[in-house]
Amino acid sequence: MQHNLVHGFKFNHSFVLISLVIFCLKTRILHHGNPFFFFSSFQDHAYPADELMPLTCRGRVRGLEPSRGDLDDLYIAFICLVTVVDFVFFLQLLNKTTEFEAAVRRVLSDVRLDNDIVVSVFETNIRVLGGLLGGHSMAVMLKEGGGQMQWYQDELLHMAKDLGLRLLPAFNTSSGLPYPRINLKHGVRGPETRTGTETDTCTACAGTMILEFAALSRFTGDPVFEDHARRALDFLWEKRQRHSNLVGTTINIHSGEWVRRDSGVGAGIDSYYEYLLKAYILLGDDLFLQRFNIHYASIMKYISQPPLLLDVHIHKPLLPARTWMDSLLAFFPGLQVLKGDIRPAIETHEMLYQVTKKHNFLPEAFTTDFRVHWAQHPLRPEFAESTYFLYKATGDPYYLEAGRTILENLNRFARVPCGFAAMKDVRTGSHEDRMDSFFLAEMFKYLFLLFAEAEDIPFDVEDYVFTTEAHLLPLSLSTAPNSSSIPSNRMSEEELDDSNFDWTCPNTRLMFPDPAFPRSLREPIRSAVDKSCPRPAPYREPGMGRPPLRAQDFMANNPEHLELLRRMGVSLIHLKDGRVQLIQHATQAVSAVAAEDGVRFMQEMMELSSQQQKEQLPPRAIQIVSHPFFGRVVLTAGPAQFGTDLWMSDLLVPLSIFVLSSVVGCTEITNVEYVQGHIALLQRGQCMFAEKARNIQKAGAIGGIVIDDNEGSSSDTAPLFQMAGDGRSTDDVTVPLLFLFHKEGNILLEALKEYREVEVLLSDKARDREEEEDCQTEATTPTSFEPVSQSQMSTEELEESSPEEVTPAQEEVSSAGEVRTEEENRAIEPQVDAAQPQEERDSEKTEEPQGDTDSDSHSVDELLADWREDLEAFKQMEKDEL
Repeated sequence: MQHNLVHGFKFNHSFVLISLVIFCLKTRILHHGNPFFFFSSFQDHAYPADELMPLTCRGRVRGLEPSRGDLDDLYIAFICLVTVVDFVFFLQLLNKTTEFEAAVRRVLSDVRLDNDIVVSVFETNIRVLGGLLGGHSMAVMLKEGGGQMQWYQDELLHMAKDLGLRLLPAFNTSSGLPYPRINLKHGVRGPETRTGTETDTCTACAGTMILEFAALSRFTGDPVFEDHARRALDFLWEKRQRHSNLVGTTINIHSGEWVRRDSGVGAGIDSYYEYLLKAYILLGDDLFLQRFNIHYASIMKYISQPPLLLDVHIHKPLLPARTWMDSLLAFFPGLQVLKGDIRPAIETHEMLYQVTKKHNFLPEAFTTDFRVHWAQHPLRPEFAESTYFLYKATGDPYYLEAGRTILENLNRFARVPCGFAAMKDVRTGSHEDRMDSFFLAEMFKYLFLLFAEAEDIPFDVEDYVFTTEAHLLPLSLSTAPNSSSIPSNRMSEEELDDSNFDWTCPNTRLMFPDPAFPRSLREPIRSAVDKSCPRPAPYREPGMGRPPLRAQDFMANNPEHLELLRRMGVSLIHLKDGRVQLIQHATQAVSAVAAEDGVRFMQEMMELSSQQQKEQLPPRAIQIVSHPFFGRVVLTAGPAQFGTDLWMSDLLVPLSIFVLSSVVGCTEITNVEYVQGHIALLQRGQCMFAEKARNIQKAGAIGGIVIDDNEGSSSDTAPLFQMAGDGRSTDDVTVPLLFLFHKEGNILLEALKEYREVEVLLSDKARDREEEEDCQTEATTPTSFEPVSQSQMSTEELEESSPEEVTPAQEEVSSAGEVRTEEENRAIEPQVDAAQPQEERDSEKTEEPQGDTDSDSHSVDELLADWREDLEAFKQMEKDEL
């Protein structure tokens, strides 16, 4: 056995297996006494249940344990089918042929498929059908080798066909997209099925059938399975957004209308893209490669913002759909390896690796500045999967080190006496009584393959393609007769060109002749994720003086400052929504001294950001109190660190429409007669917020409201925005200034366009209408409205929301720990969270956003509709694999 040496640490597959399953070696899953390593606790405490509950050391049986809603549709009560079938193939990979044969016999004798139970079509396909087909291919290999399994007569394949036939009724829709759930005994329709009323499914749920169904068709010679899977893929392709060539997350299975139009590579879509490429690899049909290439080009154009992968809207792909990423996108670097696009794979993997090291595991969702958004971690294997594929592609021992990190964290934080427990909160280390079958089927397998030598594996894995559940299907299926009786929709002439038809895989030695090249990609990402390691001041030669640029002096509209940043190796990563992030590339500095200057500059940025954090203020409220609103409309506004403190006083004044004509506020106000005595509306951009405040104050305004120019931004989905000063004293600014995101700003603009003048109340929180004498009407009942504020959050939430991004104190404070450039003279804006994102707070409270609207106000109705849509989208997100 050879060993791979990484930083003085020896790796081999035995270390992995001993570390992960040492407590499994001494037990047996078969009553006949044939030992093989598996989870001993599963045999002792869970069998024949589908899942082990590792904290309470018992099996989870649906109906006996408290319901977990849709999550229970993953577990099928097949009598040990899910866990055993998902894991049984791994036994042959470990060359445990005797144990593999015994496990196959056990499945054949104990498993029943005619259960009156509603299951997830998607999960049953990838876990159970894929496991049966993978087990069948291994059994055939053993039998043809002339050794064991001579008794095998395709029993697993017959069982797989039985299951496939039970899933087929789900495809009986006008679109060909499958119902998300089906009753294994009664099908879809009819009262006894308890299903068939669903109208929506996720894109991945409908588009992740082709590998297993086509393999079943080609193993059995029955084309019906491949036909239905192809028809579903054809329909999804036809429904893509033709301008962006992206697909949404959720689709109506009857009408084909997109229910959720956000698009990414994570939850709800992930394996759709994966199966397009792998269908070409397994089946040899060029059509799948053509479609994947078109999708991939759009992903790299709109979604990929290396090292980030951010969701966008399919109709407006330059508009971000959210400010966080989910952990399921961690599979994508591995898919990029199969595509042959190694560089972005390295970059995204490094970002994921640094987030893993920062939080011990990948949180279920994390923000663009790498903080926890959703704290759960159900032991997902996608990061280990990408680590394995990158190691196989590059041979870089760096990925063995990443594998060691995964392994050590599993043992340190997830291992419990009865198995490995999912993390309920990566911040606190608390556990959840859950261990999904994918942990066995994928995590064990990828870690073993990562560290194993070629001679340790009894067959060549290059002869197989991995399904999304890490089952292996033989590539020899591509030479079988095409079982599909229905030709797929072909590509149009416009779609079929060389750029959409890339055949080749890269030679990584030619791509990376310099071993330091991957390191140059990783170092700036590492510094962006982990900024908590202060370094001593660099030695400076006599006469060199202080660093050429201090953080507190930096102005983004100064070309000399930008040139100094370049010389120090500090660059700005431009995001597609207009924001940028500061990242230091030490290797790109003009000299070692300049690189150290860059490090010091970044440290000063962090210190300034920390100082700003201490000055965080709670959100403010803008309440429309004039006819016909009467205080019913309350808009959440961001505060300013200068001007009148609205905590101590309120402003109730008319707001004139005449100040709406493209007032940016960066120059002296000319239409003083319209601004004087009013609240001025200002467009964000071109100068500092404090400068805007000074100009409207000089014109006689008694307050100002700045409206964000980032289309689609909203307080529902973005953290609190706090406006900072301009780096000098703001004692001269006395007028209050509040900030509205784009969506809330449009509500105010629509009210002004319709009623010409409105009265608004600027305050720390919304007031009861009965307190405003001028707003009383005999037709309304006083109701109080109070926006969710920072003060309503727990101490733990506030601590978690603390900013970690580096930003200058004199710039405008925003959200997500990033900085944003504004047109022309725009300065860098540090983005600092004062609270968790609104959608997360809403989900934790599980209630509708606060506030009410006038039924006569169309814009306010739309606002409420958007709020409800966001909440429903969040709930749907939890169903879509998360």
